Order: sequence, then C-alpha cells, then structure tokens
Amino acid sequence: MELGRRQFFKLCTVGAAGATAATLGFAPAIANATQPRQYKLLRARETRNNCTYCSVGCGILMYSLGDGAKNAKSSIFHIEGDPDHPVSRGSLCPKGAGLLDYIHSDQRLKYPEYRAPGSDKWQRISWEEAIERIARLIKDDRDANFIEKNEKGVTVNRWLSTAMLASSAASNETGILDFYFARALGIVGLDCQARLCHGPTVSALAPSFGRGAMTNNWVDIKNANVVLVMGGNPAEAHPVGFKWAIEAKVRNGAKLIVVDPRFNRSAAVADLYSPIRAGSDVAFLMGVVNYLLSNDKIQHEYVRHYTNASLIVREDFGFDEGLFSGYDEAARKYDKSSWTYELDGDGFAKRDLSLTHPRCVFQLLKQHVSRYTPERVTQICGTPKDDFLEICRILGETSAPDRTATFLYALGWTQHTSGAQMIRGAAMIQLLLGNIGMSGGGINALRGHSNIQGYTDLGLLSTRLPGYMNLPTDQQTDLATYLAQSTPKALLPEQINYYKNTPKFFVSLMKDLWGDKATRENGWGFDWLPKWDRPYDMLAVQDLMTEGRINGYIVQGFNPLAAMPDKNKGVEALSRLKWMVVIDPLATETSTFWQNHGEPNDVDPAKIRTEVFRLPSSCFAEENGAIVNSGRWLQWHYAGAEPPGEAWHDGKIIGHLFMKVRELYQREGGVCPEPILNLNWNFRRPLDPEPEEVAKRANGYALADLYDDGGKLVARKGELLGDFSLLRDDGSTSSYCWVFAGSWTEAGNQMARRDNADTGLGCTPGWAFAWPQNRRILYNRASADPQGQPWDPARRILEWNGSRWVGCDVADFGASVPPGSATAPFIMLPEGLGRLFSTGALNEGPFPEHYEPIESPLAANPLHPKVSQNPTVRLYERDRARMGSRDEFPYVATTYSITELFRHWTKHSRLNAIIQPEQFVEIGEKLAAEKGIRAGDIVKVTTKRGYIKAKAVVTKRIKALQVDGQEIQQVGIPCHWGFEGTTRKGFLANTLTPGVGDANSQTPEYKAFLVNVEKV
Repeated sequence: MELGRRQFFKLCTVGAAGATAATLGFAPAIANATQPRQYKLLRARETRNNCTYCSVGCGILMYSLGDGAKNAKSSIFHIEGDPDHPVSRGSLCPKGAGLLDYIHSDQRLKYPEYRAPGSDKWQRISWEEAIERIARLIKDDRDANFIEKNEKGVTVNRWLSTAMLASSAASNETGILDFYFARALGIVGLDCQARLCHGPTVSALAPSFGRGAMTNNWVDIKNANVVLVMGGNPAEAHPVGFKWAIEAKVRNGAKLIVVDPRFNRSAAVADLYSPIRAGSDVAFLMGVVNYLLSNDKIQHEYVRHYTNASLIVREDFGFDEGLFSGYDEAARKYDKSSWTYELDGDGFAKRDLSLTHPRCVFQLLKQHVSRYTPERVTQICGTPKDDFLEICRILGETSAPDRTATFLYALGWTQHTSGAQMIRGAAMIQLLLGNIGMSGGGINALRGHSNIQGYTDLGLLSTRLPGYMNLPTDQQTDLATYLAQSTPKALLPEQINYYKNTPKFFVSLMKDLWGDKATRENGWGFDWLPKWDRPYDMLAVQDLMTEGRINGYIVQGFNPLAAMPDKNKGVEALSRLKWMVVIDPLATETSTFWQNHGEPNDVDPAKIRTEVFRLPSSCFAEENGAIVNSGRWLQWHYAGAEPPGEAWHDGKIIGHLFMKVRELYQREGGVCPEPILNLNWNFRRPLDPEPEEVAKRANGYALADLYDDGGKLVARKGELLGDFSLLRDDGSTSSYCWVFAGSWTEAGNQMARRDNADTGLGCTPGWAFAWPQNRRILYNRASADPQGQPWDPARRILEWNGSRWVGCDVADFGASVPPGSATAPFIMLPEGLGRLFSTGALNEGPFPEHYEPIESPLAANPLHPKVSQNPTVRLYERDRARMGSRDEFPYVATTYSITELFRHWTKHSRLNAIIQPEQFVEIGEKLAAEKGIRAGDIVKVTTKRGYIKAKAVVTKRIKALQVDGQEIQQVGIPCHWGFEGTTRKGFLANTLTPGVGDANSQTPEYKAFLVNVEKV
C-alpha cells in the first residue's frame, strides 16, 4: 500500500488518538480519519478551546475522560476541529492536528527541578522549596540594586538587575498577572515574543492608520479582488487562514500574487509568482508607489479627503543622498522636529486640497519615489522587470472604487533592520489605492503566535503599558507632564482625535493597579510605576547580560536561547547570570543551556555558575482564559484537564511567587516596598487567581455611580463597564486595558459568545469579541465617501440611517457624526487622515527608503553608496565585530517556517516529529552544482557568529538572481530544530543570525544575512 504524505498524516493522527483511547479501555470498532466521532463516548466530556499555535485562532473540540468522580482525573484523548468556528470551520492544519501529542508529550515537565551552580544534572525539589528560594533571590537582588531616584533626584523606582520574559501563547489573564508582578517589582526589562516577531507591525501601522493591528480579519480576505502575499508564506505558516485567500480565488475570481525569495507553498497556488532578493522589499514597494503615481492609478477622492496627501510639510524638511533632515552622525539618530506639518495660527496643519503645493505631502512623495523606476527595482531586488510591471498593473486596477486588494504579510517583513518601513510601504500603497477600511482590502498582519496580539495589547513590552500607552520616562517627572506629552492635540478642525482621552485610559489603569491606594493626591500612584531612561528590550538586556549587569532572569513560556539572534552570544549571556527561573510546560534549550549536547551546544557545565530553576506549568488545554487572534478577536477557551504530575497553572506560579515576595517585605521591610504592598492583588484566591476574575478587571468597573453629560445614570457603582466610552479620569472607573472594555460586561462574557450568524460580507459580530468595541474591520467609515455613499455598493459596510451609522459591522467612527462633516475616518490620529507621510513617528524617516541589510552581498547601496545601511539601526559595538563581509560569506540566507512544525514547540510532539524528523537547509540547484552538493548530503552553513550542520535539500524553488550586475545565490534555513525535543537532535538556526535590530521596534534581523555553504 502506497501512502501520500497527507494520508500518512491522517492515519498517524487517528492512530495516536486511538492508541490513547485504547489504553483507557475504549477501543473503537473503527479507527480512521473519516469517523472521528466514534470517540464521542458516553462518558467523554467535550470542551471548547483554541489551537495554541498560529494567530488564526482555530476552534477545537477536546474530548476527555474522567467524569469528576473522586480520583477520576480528566485526561484528553481526542481533539478535532470545531465546525462552528467562523474562521476554521472545522479545519486543522498539521500542527493543529498534532495537538494531542503536544499535550501528552514525553517532554512535558511534571515537577520542579533545580540545577546548582557548576552542576551537570537536575535535582528534584518541592514547590515550597522552589518558591521560598526564588522569592529570596528576588528580594535580595531587588534590595541590593533597586534605584529609587536617578542622579537628578527624580523618583524612578526601577529595578534593572533582573529581567523577565512573558509568554506568547498563554492566556490574557496570565499576561495581566505577569504585568502586575513585574511592574510592582520595578522591572523595566519586561518583554514578550512580540519583540522578536511583530513589533514592527505596531511601529508601522499605528502611525499610518492609528492602530498597530490587522485592519480586517481572516474571513474578510475572501472579499478581495487581489491578494498580495509578500513578506510571508500563509499557506505554510497559517494554512487554515489561507483557505480564505483560496476562497477569494475560487468564488471571487481574485488574483493571488506571491513575491518571495523562494517559490514556496503559497506561490504554488498563486496566479503570479516573482522572486525577490531577501531584504530589498522597500525598493520593490516604493517602486509600486512610483508606478501608481506615474500612471495615475490612485483613487483620487479617497487620497484627497482621507489621507494627509494635502497637508503641507515644514520648509526645513528635506532628503539628500540617503539622509533626511536632522541627522546627528555622532549620535546615530535624527532630530525629527522638521518632519511635521506647517501650522496656522490656530495650531492646525495647513492644507492644499488641489495637491499642487510643492511642499504638500503628495508632491514630496512623488519626488521621493521618482528614483524607484522599474529598472532600479530590478537592479536592487533582482525581480524581473516584466514581473514587476505586471504586479503593478494588477494592483493599480484596484484603484477603482469597486475593486480591492489586500496585503498578507508576516515575519518576512517584520524581521529586518528596516522591517517597519517595509510595512509602511504597504500602508502607503493601500492608502493610494483607497483600500483601507474596505471589505476585501486592508493590511492583514498575520501574527505568528496564538496570543502575541493579546500580549501586545496588554503592554508586555519594556517601555509599554496596556492599551498601547507608554511607560513613563524619567524625563516625565510627574503625572501632569506625562499626560501632557502623551495626549495629542487635533491637527485639523472637527477631528475625533480619540487619543485625547489618554488621561481617562491612564487613570483607569492606575485605579486597577493600585485600587484604593491610588488617589488624586498621589497622582493615582504614578510614581509607583518604574520609569525608564534607555531601552531595555531583549537585545539590550542580552547585551547587559554579557557585561555582567543582569543577575536574574525570569523566563515564562519563552525560549530565548532558540528565539534570540546569535545563539552563541546567548549562551555567554545566560552563563553570566547568577540565577534564572524557567516557567514552561516543556523542556527548552534555554533551561538546559548549561548542558553539553555535543556540537549543537558544546559547553562545560562546571564553568557555568548560573543557578537554574525549572518550574512545570500548564499548557493551553489546561487553562481557562482568552487569547486574541490576528483579527483582534478575544476568544474565551476552557480547560479540558489539569496539568500533568505536579505542574501548576502559570497564574498559580506567579501568585505564589508574588505573595511570598510580599510576605517577605511585610515581615522584613526593604527598599521601596510601596508598589508591592499597594498593588491591587486583592483576588478571591490570591495564591491562584481565577482567570474569570482577572478578565473582569481587564474590562473594568464603575467605582462610583456614573452619569452621562445629560445627567442620566449609565452605570452603577460596582458594575462592569459596558464599553470604554464610560472611562473617566477622576478615579471613578478602573480598567486594566481600555481596548478590552466591553469584553466582559453586565450581560456576561462577550468573549465566550458563539453566534456565527453572518451579517454580511462574512462579518460575524456575535462570535467572540473584537477590540475595539467589537469592530471587525477597522477604519470602516473610509468604505464610504465623505457624503456617506459607499465607494462600492456591493461592499456596503455602513450606512447613515438619519441619526447614526449602522450596517453589518460596528462603525469605527463617531456613531452619530453625520456624513458631510469635516470629520475624517482615521479617528485615532490627530489629523484624522491616513498618513502617506508618517511625521516623526518612525526613527529612520517619514518616507520609507531602501537601505541594504547590515550584512549585504553588494559593495554599496545603488541608490546612495555613502549611506548604504539604515543609519539608525540598533547595533551594539560588541555585535558590530560579529558581522561578516561578502568576501568571506558570499551567499544570502533567510530563515523560514514549514507547515508541519511551529517554531520550537512542535519538535516535542511525536506526530510532528515523525513527519519532519531532521534538520535541513534549502539550496538552489545551481549553487549545489557549484559546491558538489547532492540532496541528502550533510552541509555546513557558517556565519561570522557560528555554524550549523544539516541535510541539504536541493531544490528548484530558489533561483539565482541578477542584482546590481552580479549573481546572488540565496539559501533557506528552516528555524525549528534544536538540541531538545522528540525530533533528532539538531542545531539552533539562530546560531547564524546577526544581533542587529529594526530601528523602531528593535526586532532582530532573521531574514537577510550572509553565510557560506560547504559540503561536509
């Protein structure tokens, strides 16, 4: 019998589930993939949950045995797709189909363990011992190194000698507890997976449109006429979500275009594929902008009324030979004061609706992109000119009001030194085409991890607060200064400028954090927040570790040794810690960095003095809570079983640690105990807070009776808030995350709703809750012209009924602001307009500009040889010495993901390990021939930072490109293997990647670096 790969996988899935059921005494008569419901047995309990991998948030049904009787511990034995889920509709990809093996992996941690300094083994310890010892380490280090005031005498209350990493797949409720814990202690070096993946999304989309999130949603992709996949590979990384791109092709006749260094699985079903050199995407995108402007393929009325094309820029703004005005070469940063509008006497931006003023944004943009001709794009990108022009032509057709294009991107854009500017380029194209706010349009940022959107929303990044507010700096010495600098003023008359409500959001957060202790007299507890003086993101913290300036590291649901760039530097950094706490359901490389695993991790444990604690935690299937998918849907899921062995829920671990630290401060005193003692940790079960209670705090409460402007009672004291319009800045409301307000109201848990009725265009507002205010398409007022008429009647999202906006979606606009007013659709920006010119929001320029990667195969940037690379890139001096040259490392490498594995998790799942058991790298046929390499040979891939060895996959999918007069060969490096897991032991791919980051989000470069390849 011959089985294809898919058939083999299906049989393995059923075999694993069937074998597990059989061991429990339930052997079904028929066990095959077509009859999974045989497993729905009389005593089985069905639990609804969501897949823990990518951001599609697929619905799953889990079946467990154990009816709650005494000693009958529940165990999950079967998982299948939820057919009611509006996105996944019962589908699961190979990763989701292997969830059962993840839950029951033999790599699951089951009891606390301890590694003594210099030891080569783990020893089992009790939870009591672990909590006591860790709490003591926390307090001692905090007391010894806490900074109450800086050298200027400003209260800063920060603790820099210990850092913390939060998860990316745990629930929102776990993330909220992480934030409480870290910020009360004064930790500034707090980060999550968003730093390493979609940080540039927020940096680019927020200044472009007002919010840093996916503008539309997965299902809405089906409404597009053109789907451009660039900077991602959704057929491989988000297979179930990608079904909606296929539906657009099949039912809507959409054109699917893929631009990528590799002919990948998305390209395999595309109407048009074109190659591109890794790292040159800005040049491609600015070439598209030039084409649209030069060939009059823009939606004129949309551009005139809904973008800042008409606003006039200051006279002292300029650009010359790769540098914008205001560059300070010594500091390697810009004075951005000239990157803004010319203002009139009332403080509003001057405007020319004819778009002819020489300094209006429209004219400056035309001048800026005029250099990006088709010939120049081909020279820089290696993309064939005919391909480029055809892509431009197809996109240009969507400037018609009745046609839309959507962009799908992921890590292929974010993980670059100019990642934010790549995304900005896409945003500008979509604004010129009139595709933002439209059904079937938008910028669909495909988040990687299941709750990375949620952890970004919750402020789990070093200088962030929940709801996209900023942590105060030590220049913001009091509440009034902070609010004045954080609250924007409208830049055009009659704009909603919704961030004018920042004081309401911030004071409500303070009331949630500090409860009754937050009063007007103490600035609502403003000084109890840590203030920052310099970046403390992951790249910065790793650098501080290598200097010996970080003593402790708390790592929860994260594997930084595998995820951060330059693995060998990572080992050095972790080796300089005094102690580290790893909270995880699985055995990770980070937890065992001190073990010798041969070539993949050749270390001497005796020389590594780091004290390590490994605490076993729950996984997705064992917790109640919400995760936020890429479309901003907060979906509530339920536990189907308890964690294995002695493992605890994440919230229970954090609860015990915090309460033990608090107990020590109550008993012993110490440095600055106020934030710890005053923190509003007043849960019904403080040692193990209930997710439901935490979720209600995220939504927020009325702390007094609330009245509207007309004197009408709108909420009683103690009630859950109905939405964020009820928030106040007088201490009468609390809300941890203002964008989540409305998610759990007096009407109940809105995140748990399961009405999948389609109200039109695939919109299902009764399923779960989407922030903000349950809007499914952001900026949807832009789907209609200034007079309220839809640009495309077939895509009518909203209409004016005489008193308010109604339709298939919730209006992302003032509901009672009538058509014909001067109020523009982008309500989160002070000018109300989508930005073609991003003012001073990005660090390397208000227009995107092509810069070469730090490790470039070219001698110089063809556009401006004297300024080849991003002048504001994040690069520390010790990392600069670890950068390679094109002479020694002649090939361009890029990392990527494959369908069967997810980052470094699924290598612990037996089923996924069977399908992709061994590490490989992908090289083109021409390079293989030059090197004498055949398929299956072991090859060594080397950078300035280290090497990996892997099997060679010789493929037609990667072609040599002609770039700037030379031939460029590219190499593909999948990023899934390591020296822990069920797969065969391998190397961490990030051994190769450089420690350099995006200028705005500090997200490291994983997609364009130089390597050499040799046959072993």
